[in-house]
Amino acid sequence: MDPNEEQEAPLPRTAAEGECGHDASPWAGLEEGGASLAIDDFLTTMMSHASNALRRAITVPYAEQAGLTVSEWRMLSVLAEARQLPFMELVTRAAADKAQVSRTLRLLESRGLLSLHAEQLGARKWQTCRISPLGQALYEQIIPLARQRQAAVIRQLSADDRVVLYRALKTLRRIGEAAADAREPK
Repeated sequence: MDPNEEQEAPLPRTAAEGECGHDASPWAGLEEGGASLAIDDFLTTMMSHASNALRRAITVPYAEQAGLTVSEWRMLSVLAEARQLPFMELVTRAAADKAQVSRTLRLLESRGLLSLHAEQLGARKWQTCRISPLGQALYEQIIPLARQRQAAVIRQLSADDRVVLYRALKTLRRIGEAAADAREPK
């Protein structure tokens, strides 16, 4: 790291958080059945709380500054990167449910930020989403701030913690997707 480079100050810790070593982690000696695992220590609960807190601290301010909700920003940013996507691909990339994506796309279309095009392919109807020049301009205006705010929080972790967390999140995503795929009827 460049010694002249400014580093974000670490977040303050509460006494209860402390340093999370093996003694402080309820996951360290976790038995197979998970009988000692409290609801607040469930992986999904902790990820949800962390995600919600980070969304409020990082994403909400720049989305609101652009006059968007977090869902609208998510759709717009995914679409801006691809320029055009089939509806179901947008649902997958945005990690949202179809109904939420559909409602959000209609709102963005009404504001002229994207266009929706229905196509009939055989018996199936497909919808393609395209970002508009106005939507692309709004994205280009907001993305530098979004990147800056994301980086400011990520940089509060040590370089080693960043690597470990990134790998862990990628692994958890693969585990979750594999488990979901296994549950889907063939």
